[in-house]
Amino acid sequence: MNQADGKSPQWSCPSPRSDGSRVLLAHGEGGRLSWQLIQSRILAPLRAAQVGMASAPGAVDSARDFARDAAHLPAMAGRLAMTTDQFVVSPLFFPGGNIGTLSVFGTVNDLAVSGALPRYLTLSFVLEEGLELSVLDRVMESVAHAATETSIHIVAGDTKVVPRGAADGMFICTTGVGEVLDPALPGPAAIGAGDRLIVSGDIARHGLAVLCEREQLGVTPAPTSDCGSLLPAAMALRDAAGAGLRTMRDATRGGVAAVLHEWADECGLTLAVDEASVPLSPLSRGVCELLGLEPLHIANEGTLLAVVSSECASAAVAALRAAGFPQAAEVGIARGREFTPVTVRRSLGREQPLDAPQGAPLPRIC
Repeated sequence: MNQADGKSPQWSCPSPRSDGSRVLLAHGEGGRLSWQLIQSRILAPLRAAQVGMASAPGAVDSARDFARDAAHLPAMAGRLAMTTDQFVVSPLFFPGGNIGTLSVFGTVNDLAVSGALPRYLTLSFVLEEGLELSVLDRVMESVAHAATETSIHIVAGDTKVVPRGAADGMFICTTGVGEVLDPALPGPAAIGAGDRLIVSGDIARHGLAVLCEREQLGVTPAPTSDCGSLLPAAMALRDAAGAGLRTMRDATRGGVAAVLHEWADECGLTLAVDEASVPLSPLSRGVCELLGLEPLHIANEGTLLAVVSSECASAAVAALRAAGFPQAAEVGIARGREFTPVTVRRSLGREQPLDAPQGAPLPRIC
């Protein structure tokens, strides 16, 4: 029965005649087709990619655990960090990534910037009837590669199928579990006057990549997403800054500006950014100027913002660059609270308030 369009329900066969190339409603009903889909399309690439991780710390038998109602995980010595996320990006594929890489890296990054070492991931799919199975294969290949790169074990999941028009191809839901590292990060409330703002790389690439791909703007070369793991950056900052590292955050929806406003609310200070110091590629700058967009408002998926003490700012930037983030830069400072919580010094030298994003310039970027 199909009622996705809000009209009167219409009966349809969950397993109609098919050439075997597309997702059917029956793939989500728990029967033979469900089992075949999970075994051949989801578990097979995970098994192949995670063979080398079998002896890693915290390793589990993914194939065995997927057959249970719950994964059995080894005990961890310290506290646990847990995060959950949903990925509804449109289109599913964009320059620099896809919904699969986004789901793994996005969850890993949330754990990493919170001061945790990512350990386990659950992965649940909502598939739309009619989705080409080759699309699912491509996504799963990306999932497997991203999980291997970040050494995170995918230990549980679920798959549901909804009628045509109800899911825009595919949605992915994740939960990540990590091991909190000592010492724990103090958090935004610990930001003090004189502390420095650091960004790990050039900003705005992910949002622009999705925008140009979705709207087919014909920009050549096309902007490429920064979708990637922030775990090396987070570990490099912890090692270089030590007790001088106040807080970290991945600047996703709302971009750098949204993070700064949240931090300013928590610490009660004014956070001042120097626009000329913020890394921005010529391509991203050109697209933003053409479309009238503020780069500091645009989402990133592989760029973090951190606050460190002034004494270790130079060492922190150098460590990020050595860890594979060559455009890392110091971009601002925390000052005593002024009239506005966040300011930006524009390229011509004028300082002005930097407003928080009122809404996403482009929805469904992650």
